Amino acid sequence: MNRIDQRFAELKAQGRKALIPYITAGDPGPEHSVGFMHALVEAGADIIELGVPFSDPMADGPVIQKACERALSKGTRLLDLFDMVREFRRTDTTTPVVLMGYLNPVERIGYDAFADAAAEAGVDGVLTVDMPPEEAVEFGPILKARGLASIFLVAPTTSNARAATICAHGEGYLYYVSLKGVTGSASLNAEDVASHLAPLREMTELPLCVGFGIRDGASAAAVAQVADGVIVGSALVNRIADSADDPAAIAPQLKAVLGEMRQAMDA
Repeated sequence: MNRIDQRFAELKAQGRKALIPYITAGDPGPEHSVGFMHALVEAGADIIELGVPFSDPMADGPVIQKACERALSKGTRLLDLFDMVREFRRTDTTTPVVLMGYLNPVERIGYDAFADAAAEAGVDGVLTVDMPPEEAVEFGPILKARGLASIFLVAPTTSNARAATICAHGEGYLYYVSLKGVTGSASLNAEDVASHLAPLREMTELPLCVGFGIRDGASAAAVAQVADGVIVGSALVNRIADSADDPAAIAPQLKAVLGEMRQAMDA
């Protein structure tokens, strides 16, 4: 069983919801990312989304755009992420890791080479923002053959017909984008999220995880009431940006932000 599926099965048995933090790999320098990943797990992360830095992250707001710029300025490449995950796996063999990014870096090294390297390193899932399931007819089976979950996005504007197609192809979990706009957007409305998740539950048994607009313990707890998982990115990446010149101060801040969310969700 894929580590993602195993983790959600464990959480369901415990009556708990998944907390899924996102950080951009290589921000503020590639040597710090593995330590941040371990800090997130210590603070209560159930799954980690590790962002692949890209020069044109079209779905992301300025916070994550700047994180990509910092990571790229330090020479972080997609191949470096495999080394990070491999190092992380030396001491953590159970926390699922999802690579989240855009198609261009994957195509540069090739689908097969990417999937082989990801699986060997210990990656569990891949979310490629700009590859919808209709265009994943080649990439999807390659990932599946290596035991890697193909994770897809659903937006508030997605029609029911299209959502059904996405659900039919998705694995691991479904990433529901709670807001119209980019990452780091304004606050969300949990009741509105619940109304959009209801029809999705009729289409799939995949866990429904919600991202965009999760800023603090209160918003995380509200979303956890209606979703199977809470995804938080910009609130963490902001802390990295604030202390980019003092990397030693970052891990404690990440743990404080995520720990508050974990406590609020479990309460």
